Amino acid sequence: MFEKLINKEEKLALVGLGYVGLPIALEFAKKFSVIGFDIKENRIEKMKNKIDPSNELPAEAFEGCDITFTSSLEDLTKAKFYIVAVPTPIDEHNLPDLRPVINATTTVGKVMKKGDYVVFESTVYPGCTEEDCVPILEHESGLKFITDFKVGYSPERINPGDKEHTLPKITKIVSGCDEESLDVIAKVYQSIIEAGIFRTTSIKVAEAAKIIENTQRDVNIALMNELSIIFNRMRIDTYEVLNAAATKWNFLRFYPGLVGGHCIGVDPYYLTYKAREYGYHAQIINSGRFVNDSMGGYIAKQTVKKIIATDKNIRNAKVLIMGITFKENVSDIRNSKVIDIINELKSYMVDVDIIDPFASQEGVFEEYGLHLAEKVGNNYDAVIVAVGHKPYLELGEEYFKSICSKNAVFIDIKGIYRKKIKELIYWSL
Repeated sequence: MFEKLINKEEKLALVGLGYVGLPIALEFAKKFSVIGFDIKENRIEKMKNKIDPSNELPAEAFEGCDITFTSSLEDLTKAKFYIVAVPTPIDEHNLPDLRPVINATTTVGKVMKKGDYVVFESTVYPGCTEEDCVPILEHESGLKFITDFKVGYSPERINPGDKEHTLPKITKIVSGCDEESLDVIAKVYQSIIEAGIFRTTSIKVAEAAKIIENTQRDVNIALMNELSIIFNRMRIDTYEVLNAAATKWNFLRFYPGLVGGHCIGVDPYYLTYKAREYGYHAQIINSGRFVNDSMGGYIAKQTVKKIIATDKNIRNAKVLIMGITFKENVSDIRNSKVIDIINELKSYMVDVDIIDPFASQEGVFEEYGLHLAEKVGNNYDAVIVAVGHKPYLELGEEYFKSICSKNAVFIDIKGIYRKKIKELIYWSL
């Protein structure tokens, strides 16, 4: 299989060309003949014109790549090695929403042939690949697992906006349904990964390894957020405490903040869901999720209290929210916890303006029904720097004073203006 792929006698297909799928597809297309498949026609057209719909990759990233972008099932049948890289979100009840991965699996099952390989990259709970996806592949293809086709799992580790830890520079976990598939899958990924390959003993181990990466970060950030709440009541600067504690060699340096996006704020729910199936209530993980999901409302309430403390009427007070993406310097607004701040402020009848140099007007309206302000206004009673975008780092206190009313409140969620704000009423986590 590997020899045929590397000699371009067979094709490799990427199913799902979002933040994860497109970079992988382009990296493989430098070595293999690749079919890039996505169900969204508008995205396909952009990629055909060397435009990344996610605004992560420049046009040069498409150069020298042997890739065909398509939404046609007929084109997809020409592949022999399939990689599924679709989102795995949660629903309104914080339960796993497997519809994207199930739909993608169904699509692959319809076009599979004997001898094909299917590798999943989507983050799922341990057991999902073999218990949920393989039966669909068998049903749709009429083929028998292992005997007629092979399956593997290699979790994505792409960090949007990170120009240092790019795909080739991150160690890749790989797994297969048997020794033969593990060897083939490892060789395929080894051809594009400079940092090396880590072979796991089973697909479930690989699934579990991925999901605890983000769960660990989530729990650690939740601890920092809880400490921030406690220290705020004690009138202690959280960052001063962290700086002091970090002088000990084994102190783990995490910071308080909003935890959103489609990874850290989502993946733990997949693990707790599966744990319940085994009769275990994951107390620490669920508690961490509760703390982190509560932070938007907490920040908004602190803002309201500070505005009221300046003897201003909170009803129709003007607040500027700077940043709505889930993290700095990316355009991705999915599961942004800044929305929780906005909704909480609006429940107090606060007049909210939102700006963001990376988010699109259309995307924000489609996702949340909100409009980005065309320009920054004035006489704001509070400014909330919600996301530490690079353009914001260049602004000084004089600028903020020029757009604020007297005794304005400055909320610095990420602590990027610590020691720099002297005259505005400053507050940070």
